Amino acid sequence: MAAPDGSLLDRLYRALAARRGGDIQSSYTATLLSSGTERVAQKLGEEALEAALAATAGRRDGVIGESADLLYHLLVLWLATGVEPDEVWRELERREGTSGMLEKAQRPGG
Repeated sequence: MAAPDGSLLDRLYRALAARRGGDIQSSYTATLLSSGTERVAQKLGEEALEAALAATAGRRDGVIGESADLLYHLLVLWLATGVEPDEVWRELERREGTSGMLEKAQRPGG
């Protein structure tokens, strides 16, 4: 079996997109998307906090599991807001090789 790579996120995004408008009785993704962007964003924040708490508690397995939850909820947020993975990948490529301090300073209000 090949090692997982970033294309896994693309496949997951497509699978989640197929659940949009699906049966909210059988699909958590459909339920979450039907609850609106604010709820999706709230769930993303909760998962980010849980990942951070697992890290500060030194729970490596917790960081792995919560990271998977965080990525899932991030992809659902992209769906809820009309963001395509390629747009994010292009932005990451644009930033590649740029100092984080310089990139932040170049942002409006940075």
